[in-house]
Order: sequence, then structure tokens, then C-alpha cells
Amino acid sequence: MQFTVVQGDIAAQSADALVNAAGTSLRMGSGVAGALRRGAGTGINEAAMAKGPVDLGECAVTDAFDLDADYVVHAAAMPHYGDGKATEQSIRDATRNALSAAEARGCESLVIPALGCGVAGFDLREGARIICEELAAWEPTSLTDVRFIAYSDDEYETVREVAGEFE
Repeated sequence: MQFTVVQGDIAAQSADALVNAAGTSLRMGSGVAGALRRGAGTGINEAAMAKGPVDLGECAVTDAFDLDADYVVHAAAMPHYGDGKATEQSIRDATRNALSAAEARGCESLVIPALGCGVAGFDLREGARIICEELAAWEPTSLTDVRFIAYSDDEYETVREVAGEFE
């Protein structure tokens, strides 16, 4: 599947679905989750937590509230137990399950961040490679506009470099 790399704030993106870099409790804390929580307004954290906890690598879907999207797919690449660290398998599963959740809802556009590479501590370059592998291998039924988003300049350059290997 074709995808693009973009830079910016995920909460400012317009898409059918935005992917939250979640933990297994689905409590929306800082980083991507914090940006989405602030952009969505009241209610999204409670809606997400009501669907949790979920197993590592699984997803839950909520309304996007005040975000310019229909859904937020909360992809649990990070455990809210033990060492709290993401793994290659949790990132791979969370990415695949986020794509599946969006497709199940007929989404045409989706924005996904570097799952597991923030507070969950996974190396950004390696995490981006895993996500790019899953995006490239995905056989879409409805998704036509998939954006891998990076926030900072350094993050964007790293993700763009890795994604270039999949063009």
C-alpha cells in the first residue's frame, strides 16, 4: 500500500481516522495521546478508558469528538504494566490492528504516528521501519490516503529516511 510521510500535529490533521499511540489501559496521558485529548475536548479520555483495558497490540475505537475525524483508533503498542516498554511485536500488532479497525469502518483516510517510540521507549528508526513494513504490506479495501505523521523536525527526517526505503 502507498503511504506518505507528513510533519505536524496529529490533532490538527483531517482524516476519517486518527491513530492514538495508546497504552493498554487506554488512559490518554502525554505525547500523541495528550495532543489528541486536548484537540478532542472533554469526553474522549473517558470514552477510551471505558473500552479498556485491552491486550498489548490490540485497539479500541472511539468517536473523535472535536477532532476533524470520524474516529480515533487507540492502538495499544505500550503496556501500562511491567516496564511500560513497547516491543517489536507490540508495534507490529498495534499497526496491523489499527489498519484493520479503520478498514472495518470503511475509512478512506488514516493518520498514524510512530507507535511505541515516545514514552514507551522504542528506538524511532527501528519502530518506523516496523510500521513502514506493515503499511507497505497492507492490502487495503477502503484506505486510499494513509499518512505516517511525525511531530518534530528530527522525527520527521528519521521517518522520511526510513520510509524512503519502501518507495
